[in-house]
Amino acid sequence: MHTALNRSPDYDRTLFWIVLFLLGMGLVMVYSASIAIADAGRHASENHPAYFLVRQSVFLAIGAVLGALAFQVPMRLWQKASLYLFVAAAILLVLVLIPGIGREVNGSRRWLSLLVINLQPSEFMKLCVVIYAADYTVRKAAYMQDLKKGFLPMFLVMLLTGALLLAEPDFGAFAVITAIAMSALFLGGMNGKLFVGLILMLVAGFILLIWTSPYRMQRIVGFMDPWADPYGKGYQLSHALIAIGRGEWFGVGLGGSVEKLFYLPEAHTDFLLAVIGEELGFAGIVVVIGLFAWLVVRAFSIGRAAASIERYFPALVAQGIGVWLGFQTIINLGVNMGVLPTKGLTLPLLSFGGSGIASNCIALAMLFRVDFENRLLMKGKVF
Repeated sequence: MHTALNRSPDYDRTLFWIVLFLLGMGLVMVYSASIAIADAGRHASENHPAYFLVRQSVFLAIGAVLGALAFQVPMRLWQKASLYLFVAAAILLVLVLIPGIGREVNGSRRWLSLLVINLQPSEFMKLCVVIYAADYTVRKAAYMQDLKKGFLPMFLVMLLTGALLLAEPDFGAFAVITAIAMSALFLGGMNGKLFVGLILMLVAGFILLIWTSPYRMQRIVGFMDPWADPYGKGYQLSHALIAIGRGEWFGVGLGGSVEKLFYLPEAHTDFLLAVIGEELGFAGIVVVIGLFAWLVVRAFSIGRAAASIERYFPALVAQGIGVWLGFQTIINLGVNMGVLPTKGLTLPLLSFGGSGIASNCIALAMLFRVDFENRLLMKGKVF
């Protein structure tokens, strides 16, 4: 038995192939969804059918390099750097809001221009919150039953982060980050009554945010009945539903989407799933859901394995990554299918975007690192 254990691989092969398949599928679908948009590019440099394919390939290459570097960093060093990483991400969120520094697109100020690419700090804040929340929960383990010492400090930190994100505005990122922080507290053993109270406070807070913002209220109204104003508030959702409906069971074929031909806005980013539904049908959507579900299950399995050998910080990081990718996927699926209001959230690992791909690759590299360290320790090796 000991010999068999030593011969086992030092990484999760199932997880590796899931990630590889999702990234490859995303590259193909981004190309398919963006051909028409790229061919009619607003600038001469964009006026080429493969414009977004080339950029997404570059993003994947950068993400792979960053992931390879992140994998080399032991989890204990990530834990030591947790506060510094969180502060750095918060500073970037502040910079985004400064006129002349932050770049505004479609009424939202979410990007920092780095000449050839745009950096979206909120994507990296999700990763930093995973690390910070895991470290906080481990440090405050003895106070998880205490409102003042256990819950309140994290609540204030998330309140500050939420204020910065809502100022952009980026309600979707705020929802994801809230889910990550809550999951860390819950998995870390937070008092049940406090946790239920926290959920009720969050629900009330989200309702208040929607009620006091005409912009968000319009999105809710448009989501509830997109056909009432199909050329206005319900435009994106109505065309996403048309795309998915056209796909039926097995789709119209790769490259055959009609909705991506300037009908469906953001076809290669927020609404990529609608194009998948149109070209690959219900079967394609089921494959995407199944792969993400499998990825989340593997993340929680790796977290449980770490917790079983009393590695609580790596355990919470692994499970936090699972919550992040799973929750964001659920929101994107819900938006594309008309179950949730429209949010500016991409489909992890698949949608076009450099910041999203880079942060996802780093997060998955950390997940592989947790698993790698688990396996070494179980073999009696020191790293």
